Amino acid sequence: MDATHGTRERHASGHRDDRRALPFVPGPLGPDSLQRIDAYWRAANYLSVGQIYLMANPLLREPLKPEHVKPRLLGHWGTTPGLNFIYAHLNRVIRQRDLDMIAVWGPGHGAPGLVANAYLEGTYSEIYPDVAQDLDGMARLFRQFSFPGGIPSHASPELPGSIHEGGELGYALAHAFGAALDSPGLTVACVIGDGEAETGPLAASWHANKFLDPRTDGTVLPILHLNGYKIASPTLLARMPADELRSLLVGYGYAPTFVEGDEPAPMHQAMATALDAACDAIADIRRRAGHGEAGRPRWPMIVLRSPKGWTGPDRVDGKPVEGTWRSHQVPVAAVRENAGHRAILESWMRSYRPEELFAEDGSLVVDLAALPPQGPRRLSANPHANAHRSAPLRLPDLGRVAVAVPEPGRLTAEATRVLGTYLREILTLNAASRNFRIMGPDETASNRLDAVFAVTGRAWQDEILPGDDHLRRDGRVMEVLSEHLCEGWLEGYVLTGRHGLFATYEAFAHVVDSMVNQHAKWLKSSRDLPWRRPVPSLNILLSSHVWRQDHNGFSHQDPGFIDFVANKRGDTARIYLPPDANTLLCAMDHCLRTYDRINVVVAGKQPALQWLALDEAARHCAAGAGIWDWASNEGDAGPDVVMACAGDVPTLETLAAVDWLRRHLPELRVRVVNVVDLMTLPAPETHPHGLDASTFDSVFTRDRPVVFAYHGYPWLIHRLTYKRTNHGNFHVHGFIEEGTTTTPFDMCVLNRLDRYHLAQAAIRAVPRLGARAEHAEEALRDALAAHREHVRRTGDDLPEVRDWTWPERSATEDHDRRIEGDIMQCGPTDADEPGRAGTVDGWTVVT
Repeated sequence: MDATHGTRERHASGHRDDRRALPFVPGPLGPDSLQRIDAYWRAANYLSVGQIYLMANPLLREPLKPEHVKPRLLGHWGTTPGLNFIYAHLNRVIRQRDLDMIAVWGPGHGAPGLVANAYLEGTYSEIYPDVAQDLDGMARLFRQFSFPGGIPSHASPELPGSIHEGGELGYALAHAFGAALDSPGLTVACVIGDGEAETGPLAASWHANKFLDPRTDGTVLPILHLNGYKIASPTLLARMPADELRSLLVGYGYAPTFVEGDEPAPMHQAMATALDAACDAIADIRRRAGHGEAGRPRWPMIVLRSPKGWTGPDRVDGKPVEGTWRSHQVPVAAVRENAGHRAILESWMRSYRPEELFAEDGSLVVDLAALPPQGPRRLSANPHANAHRSAPLRLPDLGRVAVAVPEPGRLTAEATRVLGTYLREILTLNAASRNFRIMGPDETASNRLDAVFAVTGRAWQDEILPGDDHLRRDGRVMEVLSEHLCEGWLEGYVLTGRHGLFATYEAFAHVVDSMVNQHAKWLKSSRDLPWRRPVPSLNILLSSHVWRQDHNGFSHQDPGFIDFVANKRGDTARIYLPPDANTLLCAMDHCLRTYDRINVVVAGKQPALQWLALDEAARHCAAGAGIWDWASNEGDAGPDVVMACAGDVPTLETLAAVDWLRRHLPELRVRVVNVVDLMTLPAPETHPHGLDASTFDSVFTRDRPVVFAYHGYPWLIHRLTYKRTNHGNFHVHGFIEEGTTTTPFDMCVLNRLDRYHLAQAAIRAVPRLGARAEHAEEALRDALAAHREHVRRTGDDLPEVRDWTWPERSATEDHDRRIEGDIMQCGPTDADEPGRAGTVDGWTVVT
């Protein structure tokens, strides 16, 4: 569908002809409707330009003077008029069809238009009363944009109706599909800029239509906006031959309609026609799905091709601007200093004829104010964009799925397989509410979470063949080999008030570093807005981790995602390293109860020794870190050395080292400390989970050596503990970038995280051992030599290593396995933190 191309006459000032009325062009819009929708578009464009340039004289009631213009011109005009055009037309179909719709705006710097439309709809003034719909309010609207103490140039949390910032391109369509899941009455319009369309995440996101169930999910209406240029270069999709672009989109599974041109009248009619056709097609798809028609539908989409910087200056300083890359940011610069540029700006703004659009008091004229939808049907006020469906999950009793651990370190279990059983129970309890999903690359079974397939399947709308594994149209597990798409789905899902889990291999979580970073910024900003509702936390499970990627090798061995998350604000980031299955259950149960957090849980999937019964695990997780008395032998004299650990494999190797020391150096007094909540290590002024100074010193001592076996890169522990009294005595062992395809224990040896190197470090830290230390170290060197010979000869670990268990308790041994009560009471929980009203944030302690 193509609108007529053409170029209107230009004034000497470089602006398009100021005609008082558009020529009528046949289409779904009658003459009056055509004039009014164009006037509304002009009003949004006027407010957009004003935000970029002005700080006073908002309606140009006097000639433009230098002091009316901002000293620093920041903003992006190029994409804005196209967004305003789309917004006006979405308003029309929402109102005519009573649609429940939100919009995701992908172009990165379109906030001038989106703020303008929220202001025109009245929502902005309802939320921010000082930005009223009058002259003073309009002046504040203009001044605050990209101004110190004001609002950013992206569709940030401060913008009503937004769930997507767009500060980094690539994620709009993934967020839109995530928002549409399990919302059958919702339509999500997703505007994709042609620059964004070049990114890898967006390219994968086109395939999300293969996962949308028209019976139970909402609808995503992609609108690909081609304006031809990025910052300076042409965009690929805009330069593609038309038939090639159509073939690409049809190949992705869409039915595209093209709206192209630069003349407003035919473009309005073409866009109205395209939106009507798309809405009719969506209604037909839903009707057929409701009648049981199977198969994946071909969803509609719209391609809008309009000039970059549409309706802006034609030329500035003799160079073309409208329709070129020069309109990308601020098309007329140095307006304060250059009278000629100031004249161009004034002529440009007056070309929208603001005297026709705004009343004497600065409010939108009554005729135009009646155009947008009302109440919650407004794009800027739709409750879906403010997590209105947010409700706590129904979570199962952990006792039903926990591992029975009568003694520490005597039986094995697969932690994530146990977690899979727990997730199965969550899916069962919340089947009716449909507010929980699992997203991840093709690894649900690989990560041992496959118990969920007893009650659900993998979401799939295409053909299902005999022999396919657990594919279902209504599946609650979303799998596609794109971490970007999986994580983006979950962000869209939680931002609209639902709950979920993103599970992936640890090494490849880095693929979504930047996405998680943007989400953290969103949470930080939204937490300061009292009108923003809390959103369920972004929960990330990292499994198939660095220490058990011995078969895949170096490419799969990287624990650095933890370091990245640890850089986030203390009121947002949480990192848990449960040492066994029951602590994993407690940690994940807690994470799924929280809001406004990014929770990262790292857990292995291989059979491993279990340490804590469920009640002990719950108390340990609530404290975050604590002394394991049952593994310590310090007595009343206090320890010679503290053996600390964080992570499942580091815990195993630490306890094996302690066992070796007990047998070879029984006089050495050892305290074992386990850390499950990594953020207990920094000082409390750095992170709200940080142990207070007295508690930290009571656990790690003020002056004794601490040999710390850590799951990731060792320098993170030094960074987290640098303010602690005893930091200078911390000797941290972790991943030091030594990896290969080898045995599990050999991976530890290569990185000096194994029991023998840990025991050696403990011995060297206690000078009083004297000659006994020399003999012990010789025995450790012999053990390492035996390991090297055996593993290279047999390809397997030594039986005494592979089959090691914690010594069985004797009948006369003290059976007290408590974790120190004072530490339990002092350890922080999220429930102790200040939060917004409605936040569900606390531990469940099972007794």
